[in-house]
Amino acid sequence: MATLGTQNISTSYVQLIKTSGLTGIDGTIQTITDGNNVSSALQLSTLGVKSTGTLNSVGATTLASSLAVTGAVTLSSSLGVTGVATFSSNISATTGTATISTATISTATISTATIPTINGATTFATGFTSSTGTNTLGTIASTTISNTGLGTTGTLQVGASGPKLTAVSFGTAAFTSATVSVHSALDATTGSFGLTGVALGDMIIGSLNSLGSTNGTVNVGLSLYPNATNFVKYSIQNQGATAGTIPAGTFFATAMRFTI
Repeated sequence: MATLGTQNISTSYVQLIKTSGLTGIDGTIQTITDGNNVSSALQLSTLGVKSTGTLNSVGATTLASSLAVTGAVTLSSSLGVTGVATFSSNISATTGTATISTATISTATISTATIPTINGATTFATGFTSSTGTNTLGTIASTTISNTGLGTTGTLQVGASGPKLTAVSFGTAAFTSATVSVHSALDATTGSFGLTGVALGDMIIGSLNSLGSTNGTVNVGLSLYPNATNFVKYSIQNQGATAGTIPAGTFFATAMRFTI
């Protein structure tokens, strides 16, 4: 395009831009027009800049003060905000990454988010769902936790200063019928079964579903304890005055590990 210095005013004035008012740029926001008074999407004042159309920043954009957005924001690249940002409508990042160091949000609908740290109280009124990947929460302080789905906890502390539960193992094992003699003789039957994850020092809670059907003696005790990694030893003692037979059944065992 030729410079204005080589053109007549009568034919080139339409190329000039001006304010819509008669006083020039002042503290009142004014639309920028061309020489024919055709309005542009740009509005200026001595206090700020406004666009009534699409605002596109090709290079890096740094916002050192507040940003208020009343319409939809689509990010096709990264957005960095160092000041306060108030969004009264949607934020949509089609590609790229939206990185927010600190956010105060009253209500948010987030399809996918990676949040390294949440400081302060967080209330989830509806479900906290991860369709893929893992939701990792470092520390949860809550009087009540209701979880209807699958929850994975690395370490669970009971109470403010209580012990920490670090591992739980559960398994079942088949039991074949056995005969126990009267008390003070050969009054026990013993054996072992595999339980993945159990280790020496774990607490074993379990049962044998056929103990209640024992024939003869009715005074039978069951002991379960880990005797090696991934193995549980069982001992069934007859403390009665008569011998008895324990039918075949299934062991149900849960191992728990606590640390201080």
